Amino acid sequence: MSLNSNVLFILVVSFMLSFMSTPIVKFLAEKFGVVDEPKDDRRMHKKTMPLMGGLAMFYGFVVSLAVFLPASRKLIGLFIGSLIIVIVGIIDDKKNLNPLLKLVFQIIAALVAVYFGYAINFFSNPFSENNIPFFLSTPYAQIISVIWIVGITNAVNFIDGLDGLAAGVSSIASLSILFISIIMENSLVTPIAAALAGCCIGFLPFNSNPAKIFMGDTGSMFLGYVLAVISIQGAFKGVTLVSFALPMLVLGLPLFDTLFAILRRIIRHKPIMTADRGHLHHRLIDMGFNQKQAVAIMYSISSLLGIGAVVMAARGMVQGIILILSVIPILVIALFIAASREHPTEKSDSNTTEEK
Repeated sequence: MSLNSNVLFILVVSFMLSFMSTPIVKFLAEKFGVVDEPKDDRRMHKKTMPLMGGLAMFYGFVVSLAVFLPASRKLIGLFIGSLIIVIVGIIDDKKNLNPLLKLVFQIIAALVAVYFGYAINFFSNPFSENNIPFFLSTPYAQIISVIWIVGITNAVNFIDGLDGLAAGVSSIASLSILFISIIMENSLVTPIAAALAGCCIGFLPFNSNPAKIFMGDTGSMFLGYVLAVISIQGAFKGVTLVSFALPMLVLGLPLFDTLFAILRRIIRHKPIMTADRGHLHHRLIDMGFNQKQAVAIMYSISSLLGIGAVVMAARGMVQGIILILSVIPILVIALFIAASREHPTEKSDSNTTEEK
C-alpha cells in the first residue's frame, strides 16, 4: 500500500475512533466527576462541563498509527511521551495539579522525545551563501529541543479557552504540517500529522459551540506535545531559512498568545504560570464578539499562517510572505467592521438587562 493510501486511511480511522469514543469518554468523565465548574470570569461556560475529552483524541491517534505504521524507535518514543502527557492531563483534570508539578512532567515527556531522536540539531543560517546550516552541539540541541516541546505544549494549553478553539487551531496546524511534509517527502511526519488532524476533526462536533465536552488538559497538552515533536522532526530538519520559518508560522497563533501572556505577567510582576483573562480569545470576547465569532476569527488567522507556510514550502519564502501580507488587510478590515456592528447590539442588550 502506498504512503498516500496509508495517510488517507490513517486520517479516516483516527477521525472515526475519536468521533465514536468521545461519547464514551464523556460518560466516564461525568461518572467519575472529572468536570469543570464555571468558577471564575476566565471561563466562558455557564454550567458544569465534563473534561478529559482529549482521551478520545489520544485513542484515535494511537490506534490509527499502530494499525498502519510499522513499529519504529521514533514512533514508540512519541507514544511513550504522549502517554505521559495524557496521564498527567487526566490527573490534572480531576485533581487540578500544581503548575510546577505539571511542568516537571512536561519536561520529562520532552526528554523522552529527545532521547528517542527528536531534536533540533541545527538552524538555518540566512547569512551563509550556500545555505550552510549552523549546527548545535548535543547538549545545546537537547536543551533547545526540550524548551521548544514544553513551550508549544503549554502554548496550545493556553489557547484552550473557547468551545472548539484548541481543537480547531490544532486541526489547521496539523493539516498544514501534513501538506508541508508531503511537499518535503517526510515519510515519518506525514502519517503522524494525518492521525493528529483526524482525531482533532473527530472531536470537534462534540467540542464546537455549544460544547458537550471539553478536551481538558488531557487534550490540550497532548495536542501541543505532538505538534511540537512533529514540527521538530519535520520542518526544522531542512537547511534553508524557509524550513526554519515554517513551524513558527504554522504554530504562530499559540506562540504569539503565549509570548504575549509571558510578557504581560512579567510586567505585572505575576508568576508566569498564573492563569489570567488576557489571552487573545478573551480580548475578542471583550470587544463584543460572541464565542463563535471569536473562534472563527482565530481560525482565520491560523489558516492564513498555515496556508502561508504551505506556500513557502512549495514556492518559496517571498511568495508566502506576499500571500500573508495580501490577506492581512482584509482580515483587519473585516475585524473592525464586525466589531463596529457588534458593539451597538451588545450595548442595547446590556441596557435591556439593566432595565430588567
